[in-house]
Amino acid sequence: MEAVTAQRTYGGVSAAQRKAQRRTALLDAALEIVAEDGQAKLTVAGLCARAGLNERYYYENFEHRDAVLAALLDRIAEELATAIAAALAAAPADSRAQAHAAIDAGIAVLIDDPRKARTALIAGMATPELQARTARTVRAFARLVAAEGIGFYGGDIPQNLVDFRAIYLVGGLTQTLTTWLAGDLDLTRAELIEQITEIFVLLGDDLADRHR
Repeated sequence: MEAVTAQRTYGGVSAAQRKAQRRTALLDAALEIVAEDGQAKLTVAGLCARAGLNERYYYENFEHRDAVLAALLDRIAEELATAIAAALAAAPADSRAQAHAAIDAGIAVLIDDPRKARTALIAGMATPELQARTARTVRAFARLVAAEGIGFYGGDIPQNLVDFRAIYLVGGLTQTLTTWLAGDLDLTRAELIEQITEIFVLLGDDLADRHR
């Protein structure tokens, strides 16, 4: 029994924890490679060399390159969701403060570490399957916006109208941020956040007012 335990735990770290650490190291390395050189440079050998791991650990975690890119997209989406939820919880309970806090937090995740924004844009468009995954992520964030809107405004707002505006807002935000990151939108970061906030508040308050 002690021998089995020793195999499972080394230096106080369990086998499951070591596997999770290796996966994190591989994803960190993938983030660097994709952001610096694009997904074409994301090879098994290159990824493992950057992570400092044997290639067998790659196959322990991923079946193919798209699986690595999908995992990167999922990790960035999780970071966004966590940051937005924390910002909403800390913000004052008025529509402008809530919208500004959520947008500022979400953009900070992507802008404070530019590799994440670049990777999300590259990986999200890499294959039809990853494009579909990105579309599902956009819809998931739209559902989050819709749920927050219903919870904040209350009332008898038809769900289909809430869903429409949420999808419109998240889709528009995604395209606007893509354009801004490409340097094709002449706004400072603060101005960008302020303008996006204005649109969110305008569409949210307007819909709520129509159904009071």
